[in-house]
Amino acid sequence: MKKIFALLAAVTLLSLPAGAQKKYNSILRDTTVKARYIHTPVPQETSAFNEGIRRSNIYVNEEVTTHIIMPENIKLVDISTANIVGNQCEDNIVRIKPAHRMYDNELLGTLTLIGERHLAQFNVIYTQGPNRADAIFKVRQEDMKRYDNPDVLMPEGEMARYAWAIYGSGRKFYGLHSSANGIKAVINNIYSINDYFFIDFSLYNKTKIKYDISEIRVKLTDKKETKATNTQTIELTPVYSLNKATCFQKGYRNVLVLNKLTFPDEKVLMLEISENQISGRVICIPIEYEDILHADSFSEELMKSLEKPYNR
Repeated sequence: MKKIFALLAAVTLLSLPAGAQKKYNSILRDTTVKARYIHTPVPQETSAFNEGIRRSNIYVNEEVTTHIIMPENIKLVDISTANIVGNQCEDNIVRIKPAHRMYDNELLGTLTLIGERHLAQFNVIYTQGPNRADAIFKVRQEDMKRYDNPDVLMPEGEMARYAWAIYGSGRKFYGLHSSANGIKAVINNIYSINDYFFIDFSLYNKTKIKYDISEIRVKLTDKKETKATNTQTIELTPVYSLNKATCFQKGYRNVLVLNKLTFPDEKVLMLEISENQISGRVICIPIEYEDILHADSFSEELMKSLEKPYNR
């Protein structure tokens, strides 16, 4: 059967005029032509899934390194074609470049960023003018509406921005403090944001000896400890700590983030900071449940102070 088809094709080719034979042969030999998609943006442009959510464009040039900043830590980066090269240079930053020179407004491929909670996709488009390329591209909230991870209630980057805004705010709690071994500890603020508690505290060293922080522990323990009864202590692990410093000379401030919790009146939340020595100093701050109930919500003024550094 294959021989019959080959014979028919040969007969058909021989029956064509000489000019047509030449044109036919040239079409067969031209196998280097590639289809290219030149991007023409239109206001009504939507994503490939027709969800009504517009996919943003990132413009790149081989003379410019494009840095893409996501407002949360990035877990996975997917580059759809070999026309784009790049890598993840920080927890929330990806840098990309075109692999080679392309046509102006040519679509190089799709870039997908999967964060702690959200997913964002972008069209990567080549531009011939380096001054038109995006040197820094910030992922916006509207770019991340495609997917919300239900297992992550708040990304770490969002926690950090809330914590920094609280860190820069004034003190509202004045009754929560303790002193021991020349160290004074105070609770500045307690905020309730979504499903988390933000505990803002400070340490003041009244001695001339530097304080080396060994560990910061949060415990839920009984108020009264007697020999006749067994006390039960529950260790709580903070999900985020703003200040990574391990020592201080005179002053120290930090914001810890805990999962929202409730506990009975006979229990107390204990914040314990211990020094990095065998006979080191230990300071504890007890937090009553009544104090937790008076936790402030995040105010509009703090939200404005939070947004300004990111939008600059």
